[in-house]
Amino acid sequence: MTREEVYTRYRQLVDDELPRRAREGRWVVTADHCFGRILLDHAVGGRWYDVLDRRRSPASAQLDDDQLAAAVALAERVLAEGDPLLRELDAQSLAWRGQPPKRSPPGRPAR
Repeated sequence: MTREEVYTRYRQLVDDELPRRAREGRWVVTADHCFGRILLDHAVGGRWYDVLDRRRSPASAQLDDDQLAAAVALAERVLAEGDPLLRELDAQSLAWRGQPPKRSPPGRPAR
């Protein structure tokens, strides 16, 4: 795949497929920008804005080829594995920011 094709897939996953699946499944994260945060953080191994220029938008376009491929692979895993994996990734992303993980909604156990 070319970089353009990989980037197009990244955008499809973040902007459409993951949020749609998350809303349907009532996952811990449903907003596209949150999926972007989580994938960017994991692609760079920390807070994305410590590595990428937050003034240059979109930040995802600044990922190198390996980081972009890793972000797409991780997004595909989230699509396949769902909320349990997403909770782990979100918790790590929030921990890098010094924030606690999200709590489960009432009546729904944490996974």
